[in-house]
Amino acid sequence: MEENKNQGNPADHLANERTYLAWLRTSIGIMAFGFVVVKFSLFVKQISLILGKPDNIQNRGYSAVLGIVLVTMGTFAAVFSYLRYKQTEKQLKAGSYHHSSVLVTIITALVFLISVLLIAYLIKST
Repeated sequence: MEENKNQGNPADHLANERTYLAWLRTSIGIMAFGFVVVKFSLFVKQISLILGKPDNIQNRGYSAVLGIVLVTMGTFAAVFSYLRYKQTEKQLKAGSYHHSSVLVTIITALVFLISVLLIAYLIKST
């Protein structure tokens, strides 16, 4: 029985898995948003061409760059969440869990930065 005690509570492992899946959904959401930002930029260019106003096409590429950054950030979030899941699983099995909020802090800071850049871009383009 002593060996089973160090394996961690099954509820802890299930909570770890739910947390990982939540992070995975978050990373998919970030990537999807980045994809939409890139595709919307292309959509606006296509509409301008169809309407016969190619001079209205702004070739700055900010939205495309921001979209690619968001997709990249979502990819990194998926990878880092997996690494965090495995680290927590190892700690639970060893019976010595140590909380870390580094991933949360990094993702929050990056989302905030991208949001500020999107707001500035929207203000500048109107």
